[in-house]
Amino acid sequence: MSTRPLPEHVTVTIDGTPSRAWAGQSVTAALVTAGVWPVRRNQVNGEPRGPFCGMGVCLECEVTINGLEGARSCTAHVADGMDIRTAAHG
Repeated sequence: MSTRPLPEHVTVTIDGTPSRAWAGQSVTAALVTAGVWPVRRNQVNGEPRGPFCGMGVCLECEVTINGLEGARSCTAHVADGMDIRTAAHG
């Protein structure tokens, strides 16, 4: 019986706070694991918004990754040193 090695931990920064994540997991998963919710606010009424479809179609999970605004957190994968900024907490 073979065993699979555990994925590596990486360090990312979420809204200025260092956080650990599994290498290769989605940015959405890292945000939820870190307790970050919501990830943005509705531009019209300020209501909290967060990941919805999980496949990059609805745009509800948009964050800023390494300075790139409008990145879809559900289709992006964490990497060591990544800077993730949400619009809901700023």
